[in-house]
Amino acid sequence: MPKLYARRRLSILAALTGLLGTVGLLNGPNASAALPTPVSASTARTYLASLTVATENRTGYSRDLFPLWITISGTCNTRETVLKRDGTNVVTDSSCAATSGSWYSPYDGATWTAASDLDIDHLVPLAEAWDSGASKWTTSGRQAFANDLTRPQLLAVTDNVNQAKGDQDPATWVPSRSAYLCTYVRAWVQVKYYYNLSVDSAEKSALQGYLANC
Repeated sequence: MPKLYARRRLSILAALTGLLGTVGLLNGPNASAALPTPVSASTARTYLASLTVATENRTGYSRDLFPLWITISGTCNTRETVLKRDGTNVVTDSSCAATSGSWYSPYDGATWTAASDLDIDHLVPLAEAWDSGASKWTTSGRQAFANDLTRPQLLAVTDNVNQAKGDQDPATWVPSRSAYLCTYVRAWVQVKYYYNLSVDSAEKSALQGYLANC
C-alpha cells in the first residue's frame, strides 16, 4: 500500500472515530457501551435473511425452565455482574449487592441511583426464546441463554420499562428512545442468529423495516 494512501486512510479512520465518539455523547451517557457491541446493520440484515420463519408456540413454557441468576465470580451472580458492568461508580457490599452507584437506562434515557430501580432485561425474552426454539434445548442450554454475558442479551434498564416490554418482540415493542433503536434491533437479530432461533412473519417484517433505516 503506498505511504500517502495509507496516511490518508488513517486520517479518515481517525475522523470517523471522532465522529462516532461525538454521536455517543449526543445519544446519552453510556448509550451503548454497556451492552456488548452488536453486529453491524448490514450483518444483521444478512443474519435476518437466513433465519427460519415459523409460527411461535408457547406450549409448556415456564420461566423456571431457564435457571437464573447463576454465580459468575466470587459472590457475584449474573444480575449483580450486569449492574456493576452497566453502572457508574458502583459500590458493592461483601455479598456483591450494589449499595450505591448511577445507572443510565438506554431504553428511556432515565438515570437511577438505586439498584432496586433497575431490571436486567433479557433483550430476547425467555418466553420469546422458548416460542422460537428453546423449548427443544436442554436445561443447561437454557441456563446459558438466560445468563449470557457475551452476546448483546443482558442489559440494566428501568424496571417498569422492562415490565412493560414483557415478552414482546419488535413487532409490538421497541425502546421509546429512538437513538437506541438500531442498537436494539441489531442485538435482537444477533442473539436470534447465534442461538438458531426462528422469527415469526410479523417480527421479521418489523426487523426488516427498522434495519433498513440503520
